[in-house]
Amino acid sequence: MTVFVSAVKHNTQNNMGAAGSLVNSLACLWRQPCTRAYLPHLFFCISFIGSVLKTTGLVPESYFSNSRNILNLYFVKVSWAWTIALLLPFIRYSNIYNRNHTFVLRRLTSLLVATLIWYICTETFSYIEDITGSCYESDTMQVTHGDIIATKAACKTAGFIWDGFDISGHSFILAYSSLVIVEEMVPMLNIPQSDRNVPLNCLYIALNAIVAIWIWMFGCTSVYFHDIIDKTIGTLCGILGWYMTYGVWYPMSFSPGLPPQQKQHA
Repeated sequence: MTVFVSAVKHNTQNNMGAAGSLVNSLACLWRQPCTRAYLPHLFFCISFIGSVLKTTGLVPESYFSNSRNILNLYFVKVSWAWTIALLLPFIRYSNIYNRNHTFVLRRLTSLLVATLIWYICTETFSYIEDITGSCYESDTMQVTHGDIIATKAACKTAGFIWDGFDISGHSFILAYSSLVIVEEMVPMLNIPQSDRNVPLNCLYIALNAIVAIWIWMFGCTSVYFHDIIDKTIGTLCGILGWYMTYGVWYPMSFSPGLPPQQKQHA
């Protein structure tokens, strides 16, 4: 029994050590100023290059060209829920070091602001698609019941096809979520390794994994779906939502504030 307990403790220590090493490696990556500074540019580049590849047809169909792929169904479709579920405890634990509870609560309000931006943008995109679109029969592609079916939801429910100005919600939410997560992960760079606990390390690793998934799926969206104008507007809205908060509003006194030791954007 003693041998078994010792083995379990040894394996646990090894796993904790491996997690700590991974956290250190990820922290080194994000500690580079250029890594965070160029992330918005990366999204624009991916969107443009992906759109060119889509237009030229150079990229063949794949598992990720099907919207029912597992990452799209179980991650992207509920991407904001994933973002909030991971950021909420992370902001709580990562900001508590050398900070009072008032500061932590103030920082948590940034998630309320981000959720409001997400809601306004996605609802606006849906409204624009409704007022600019028409419902078509799938076989003849003739406008059908234009006086009765006035929304995409009603058209889809009736089994028809809706064609409107479809701003890419995927491009928006994946870019916006990634930028918000990267900003909120900054406090981890300043927490001594001795003060990091297992839950905090796991949350940090999970957030990095989610960012990697968001960037990958952003690329898939760029290559396989939407027109370039739809993706460009969606991406621009995501970047503007991030910049107007973390770059313009949050450095001000009457705001949720920036994460600890966060460098202000130029």
